Amino acid sequence: MEYLTAQEIADRWNLSKRTVQQLCAAGRIPGARKFTRAWAIPADAEKPEDPRSAQPKPVPLLAVSENLMPLMNTAFPPGRCRETAEAMAEGAQRDIALAEYHYFTGEPEAAAQEAESYLHSADPGARLSACLLYAYANLSLGRIQRARFALGELNAALSQGGKSPAAEAASAFVAAAGAVLFHLPLPEGLPDLQTFLHLLPPGLRAFALYVYAHYRYLQGDYAASAGIVEGALAMGAGRYPIPAIYLHLVAVMDHMGLKETDKARTHLLSAWELARPDDLIEGFGEHHGLLGGMLESVIKPEWPEDFKRIIHITYRFSAGWRRVHNPETGHDVADDLTTTEFAVCMLAARDWNNPDIAEHLHISLATVKRHLSSAMQKLGVTRRGDLQKFMLK
Repeated sequence: MEYLTAQEIADRWNLSKRTVQQLCAAGRIPGARKFTRAWAIPADAEKPEDPRSAQPKPVPLLAVSENLMPLMNTAFPPGRCRETAEAMAEGAQRDIALAEYHYFTGEPEAAAQEAESYLHSADPGARLSACLLYAYANLSLGRIQRARFALGELNAALSQGGKSPAAEAASAFVAAAGAVLFHLPLPEGLPDLQTFLHLLPPGLRAFALYVYAHYRYLQGDYAASAGIVEGALAMGAGRYPIPAIYLHLVAVMDHMGLKETDKARTHLLSAWELARPDDLIEGFGEHHGLLGGMLESVIKPEWPEDFKRIIHITYRFSAGWRRVHNPETGHDVADDLTTTEFAVCMLAARDWNNPDIAEHLHISLATVKRHLSSAMQKLGVTRRGDLQKFMLK
């Protein structure tokens, strides 16, 4: 069989090379094969129809869910994350799974590149997954307009009509995740969790419960949020490492809010036990400011090199996160503090006294005072009570 390059096909069909590559990645050109980073396309391949010109058809649950965050939805043994992703079906499922793997292991460049090919895929699960991963990966890369574009695509998918209940559940899942993890208001038209939770497969259902627990945390309802986590784990969410890591992390946030440090430590170590065999450290960096110094207290003394990598993720991710969150909400979360200064200020804003902060973070009282003084000077405040308006909720 004669094969042509993506550029040759693009010239023949009057399309861009990028569009042809996206069609190949989406599985819409039969017989197209990928060698390293180049596509080989049968010379007699026919140009696919533009899916936007046709009325969308209802999509069965399986067709949506099999490519909707497939790695997140898989119960793999710790230590076999990449192996699990690479063993998935060739095409969209494997590509999205590898984008997930690279994102959750703190490799945003690779995740964004892999997800980009599916931003306009005709496969709804692949497209929604790609938009979610692309949005968050581009935060860490400082590509804010690309992140905003992908978030907009998630909200647009939520508002589209003519979908099956399964497709609506998938759209609601990713739109809620996009909004809550940015601490933004829930998008208009988002259905109640109870109306779509049962339509999600088990692993995604577990992550949806993490999103809901995070939402309740942001409302200050720490006990209810912690209860959601415990319920999800009791129902088997712990079998799915990626959702389970995030559930344990939100439980750390809850118990620190309740000043239950022993319970917070237990959940952090549970998350770490799941994450460390596969290097799934992205979530720890994302949540640093909300964990109330727990990373400094627990991870830094025992795993100092891992802690450094997590803090690198924190700086990179939070810089992009604030560039979306702060303008959208008007909440001026501090952007010029060190991670230690931020942790100290988060605890101080929650009425921890200096001796307790020092004991928790394993630093001296003088060091706590120095961090507070430096942070307050940077923020232009003179009273401890004024710190709260610059902290995460």
